[in-house]
Amino acid sequence: MSVDLKRGETLPIHINMTFPSLPCDVLSVDAIDMSGKHEVDLDTNIWKLRLNSHGQIIGTEYLSDLVEKEHVDHKHDHDHDKEKDHPHIHGFDQAAENLVKKVKQALEEAQGCRVYGVLDVQRVAGNFHISVHGLNIFVAQMIFGGSKHVNVSHMIHDLSFGPKYPGIHNPLDGTVRILRDTSGTFKYYIKIVPTEYKYISKAVLPTNQFSVTEYFSPMTDSDRSWPAVYFLYDLSPITVTIKEERRSFLHFITRLCAVLGGTFAVTGMLDRWMFRFLEALTKPKRRTR
Repeated sequence: MSVDLKRGETLPIHINMTFPSLPCDVLSVDAIDMSGKHEVDLDTNIWKLRLNSHGQIIGTEYLSDLVEKEHVDHKHDHDHDKEKDHPHIHGFDQAAENLVKKVKQALEEAQGCRVYGVLDVQRVAGNFHISVHGLNIFVAQMIFGGSKHVNVSHMIHDLSFGPKYPGIHNPLDGTVRILRDTSGTFKYYIKIVPTEYKYISKAVLPTNQFSVTEYFSPMTDSDRSWPAVYFLYDLSPITVTIKEERRSFLHFITRLCAVLGGTFAVTGMLDRWMFRFLEALTKPKRRTR
């Protein structure tokens, strides 16, 4: 172990999650660093796959940046339209009405969404979350009829903070959280440990491993927030170095001698015990007058 001296680098976050009860049109991804600044200008690759009720892919969407940026711009456009033309109440226009109809139909068909890709964030503490926060509040209300009807059930296929090395275990891989007749916010508190894996060939693989604590907060009638899945991460100041080493031939000979010596010792003990046992059986008994 040693002190982590990395500066000015980015932290890659590999995401692969499925939301079986939320259509892709309402899901957004957002990242915030420890200063509270929204990271919306990242070089990010995120894909969303539309799924039917059986989990089969029926469509694909590609997002070049965090979808939060698109939603914010869309919301601002709605506000300007409302001030100028007042075509619909609460800033509704034809596009918003079409979105509401499209999402309601997707909900009736029990469509889901798979979100996967890579987020490149600054190497500081922060969080990223997947939610319906990108929607205009009135649009979200029209679609779901309230935050308690937003089902953020999810399956985490893969969540990692760098390339994988032999023997690594990511504790959130394979996590399944299904909500029935309730809703709420999931929060995963993650402690990231910078790691260097050194191969026998002297090549070095910089990556990260992590530990996690989970917390679920159910929605109540007094809550004004909307359900989401949060991943709040912090970085350890210590770097762990893992090395591959090839054992020497002398070490092999030593272990071989130890095994052979133990084998001879055990067989010798068995031989003595068997000899005494057989001797006791074959020895004639003394007759008493």
